[in-house]
Amino acid sequence: MKRWLAFAAMLFAACAVLHSATRAETQLKVMVFAGIQNLPFFVAEEKGLFAKRSLAVEVLIAPNSTQMREDLAQGRIQIAHGGSDNAVALAELGKADVAIVMGGDNGWNRLFAQPGIASVADLAGKTVIVDAPNTSYALLLYKMLGAAGLKRGDYEVKAVGATATRLQEMQKNKAYAASMLTPPYSLQAEQAGLKDMGAAVDAVGAYQATVGFVMRPWARENADTLTRYIGAHLDALRWLHDPANKAEATALLIARLKLPPDIAERAFAIAINDRDGFPKDAAIDMEGFRNVLRLRAEIEGQWGGTPPPPERYIEPSYRERALAGL
Repeated sequence: MKRWLAFAAMLFAACAVLHSATRAETQLKVMVFAGIQNLPFFVAEEKGLFAKRSLAVEVLIAPNSTQMREDLAQGRIQIAHGGSDNAVALAELGKADVAIVMGGDNGWNRLFAQPGIASVADLAGKTVIVDAPNTSYALLLYKMLGAAGLKRGDYEVKAVGATATRLQEMQKNKAYAASMLTPPYSLQAEQAGLKDMGAAVDAVGAYQATVGFVMRPWARENADTLTRYIGAHLDALRWLHDPANKAEATALLIARLKLPPDIAERAFAIAINDRDGFPKDAAIDMEGFRNVLRLRAEIEGQWGGTPPPPERYIEPSYRERALAGL
């Protein structure tokens, strides 16, 4: 009887500790765009890297850039991962106190057109589709069209939503002549017979696409939470860059994005390469970010055409703390 009571007491204590640990988890809502750029999220969830740091992360898929920016500014989410130009637009157009806290990929953007389009110049008089007309990958599109001699008034721009939606719309409506697409949707577009018109980085050079950004007041009040969150990402990135994990990571892409194996394998090769794959330490490509600002100044005419220093929008201390804690 005494043994049973002792066992019961130990079991009760263990349950109490477990319950306390569960209650201690910090809840976070994070918004991302669908695509292979979320592979670190898949790893962090699958390997319990968020839970290891007492974080319960709910990942929401953004329907478009406008919604992402509004949800962050209104506090409906705590962290956003999207094009760095979205953070700049939120700061400059939305007058929000926002900061970029970690880097990511260059977007791997490619311009895709309907099969009958022979050259970029042939998009004159056609409709091109974008997420939001005044940020991020739309500006890349305008730059590529400008390099072919097309001015903004030479073509129609229609906002339809995020990359997956744009691919679907191009497949359904041949009047939508072209759009910027990221993987795996660019790979699916190629497989579906749409025409690859080239990579955005060939037109603009280095480009900082995906970044993590937050509201500065929230970050100051939740510095430890943000540091732990970035730390989980760093662990996921290091796991991804271990060649021994290639097969398992590819399987995650197949399962999470519902991709056929051949597309998943090509997508993984894009995401993990020495030239423009995921940075191992979530560093921000400063030259790429300068190009983002130059593009906004050039195309949108912001800041009188002279871009500000990139440091205005970046707060590196949280990532630095996360790196020091690994």
